[in-house]
Amino acid sequence: MNKPSRCSIRGGLRALACFHGLVLAGSGFAAGLLTDPDPNWQEAEYALPQAPAEAGLRPFFVSSASPNRFFVDERSVTVGTDGVVRYVLVVRTPGGAENVTFEGIRCATGERRIYASGRSGGEWTPMKVSDWQPIGDNSYNRPRAALAYDYFCDGPAAPRNREHAVRRLQGERDPGDPRGIRP
Repeated sequence: MNKPSRCSIRGGLRALACFHGLVLAGSGFAAGLLTDPDPNWQEAEYALPQAPAEAGLRPFFVSSASPNRFFVDERSVTVGTDGVVRYVLVVRTPGGAENVTFEGIRCATGERRIYASGRSGGEWTPMKVSDWQPIGDNSYNRPRAALAYDYFCDGPAAPRNREHAVRRLQGERDPGDPRGIRP
């Protein structure tokens, strides 16, 4: 006798989560497996941003399972001509540790890249290995998955421009967006 799948249970958040997971798995987006829509794509030039300022940090929700707090420096958000959303991510632990990185998300392929790590004096240290990686929806990559799937990307479409990306980060949604307005 076959056991029913967890997604066969109807109702509530489980059904919504299963539907969301099936849609992402079916699209290949969740695993960063989308076929590159532009095989001749070239990454545009970018500049390292200023160190984040407390006044510019926008908190965003990642998971109730994480005790950490997550922020994006709104001043650092850009959308390049290459379709890459670049931003500064700040992660704070309950014990007071802080991790600052300059990163990019490529919505078209479901990939992320970490360009540099921030230092306490406001300087940036380029990452020794800074390749495009699939966005995984696991504990290590969950902040990137939240930013890609819940805030910046509309499926494989990047925000139209910086202002659009910041509005989405602030919780504003386009008319007709089934996710509605975030509080």
